[in-house]
Amino acid sequence: MSHPLLATFRQAYRDLDLFPLLSDEEVEAFRVDYGRDALVRLEQAVDDAPEDGKIIFAGHRGCGKSTLLAQFGRLMSDPEREPRYFVVRFSISDMVEMSAVDHVNILYAIALQLLSKARDSEVDIPTTTQEEILNWFITTHSTTETKDLKSQIGIGGDVLKILTAKLQTESTFREEIKRTYERRISELVAKIEEIAALIQHHTIRPLLVIIDDLDKLDWKLVEEIYKNNILALFQPQMRMVFTIPIAVVRDIELRTILQSACGRPILQMGVAKFFTKADRHRQQQPDQRKVDIFLKVLERRFGEHWAEVMSPQTARQIVLLSGGVLREMVRIARECCSQCSLLLRLEPERTEMKIDDQVLELAVRELRNEFSLSLGKRRSEILVTTYEDAKPEEVDDEDFALLLHGLYILEYRNNQVWYDVHPIVKKHLQLEQLLPTMDSGSAEDAHH
Repeated sequence: MSHPLLATFRQAYRDLDLFPLLSDEEVEAFRVDYGRDALVRLEQAVDDAPEDGKIIFAGHRGCGKSTLLAQFGRLMSDPEREPRYFVVRFSISDMVEMSAVDHVNILYAIALQLLSKARDSEVDIPTTTQEEILNWFITTHSTTETKDLKSQIGIGGDVLKILTAKLQTESTFREEIKRTYERRISELVAKIEEIAALIQHHTIRPLLVIIDDLDKLDWKLVEEIYKNNILALFQPQMRMVFTIPIAVVRDIELRTILQSACGRPILQMGVAKFFTKADRHRQQQPDQRKVDIFLKVLERRFGEHWAEVMSPQTARQIVLLSGGVLREMVRIARECCSQCSLLLRLEPERTEMKIDDQVLELAVRELRNEFSLSLGKRRSEILVTTYEDAKPEEVDDEDFALLLHGLYILEYRNNQVWYDVHPIVKKHLQLEQLLPTMDSGSAEDAHH
């Protein structure tokens, strides 16, 4: 279907999918200054850490951690900075299928990423040394796997690319890695440290490894990796930054294990507080400075068509419905674009289309229904209690942790930690007559 307005909304839909901002081009096109406090705290934590220091970085999914970590990596490797680090930053989701992540393949991925970054950065490691290291990875596998790897290399395959591709896509290879190295963790760690030492020797720069997207793991995998295998994961003697789900911070046992292992408190990236704890249910004006930052993000994503396609009042409602989570704002705006595209297909004769309150209501309905799929009586009761009491007793409850992990519940921090229900989830609870319905139908009322 050809329609100029449809093309506009489809492009906006695609631009809203560019999240987080990782490449220089994406940063140039869409970056809005956000999260400086967390950035400075990370910088200080790494600079103050010993050479083998581990930093744990937590936050809600979609609060901007990945964009911030990409910016952090560029900052720490800046030639004008002292000390300038050799930074290896990668997403575990780019290396291993998320449902298959374990402590062994995380360590294996670190080794591959160190070698890959050294090669891409033209680190002057002798060729014979590189070949010896790669040969170790090939020959430590089973006889069958070693033979298969050698045959692929023999026909001109790139060893690093082959190993990376197999780790990403082949479950049998991942099982092979676990069988091979689970009982030989110390050998794998020693090889990682050998690669790290070579990099630091030839670059004369301290090494910093940043592993992103571990916070997106399934809750059961988080427990397996961080509760049962944290000592193995933390063995490599280098500075490393790990991400974890915010729900982990609520688990006393897990939090204690992590803080004990890294020897420092967990750093956390908070979400924007549009309202104070005292004002969260009152008809008060939100923090306009924070609202304006979120509006700027929306404006950058919609680009030159911003004024044409978005009602200012609706944009403000989208921001408030996000609850202060950047990705949620992007998700709502993206659903609005989808609804506009659908309306244009259903009514091709239309000559005007704008994201207004009517379109937003259609988008919110879709997202509200998604949220409702995982709610039963018990979880609904926890949500109602959280709404009524910003610091409910259920914070140590597993269902509370799952609701926090799934963004049903949002955590806010200032002088104290407190919680509120996601604004769109509040709408669902109101429809179920579990929460009072506001007089006005505005999104700002729904947030209160």
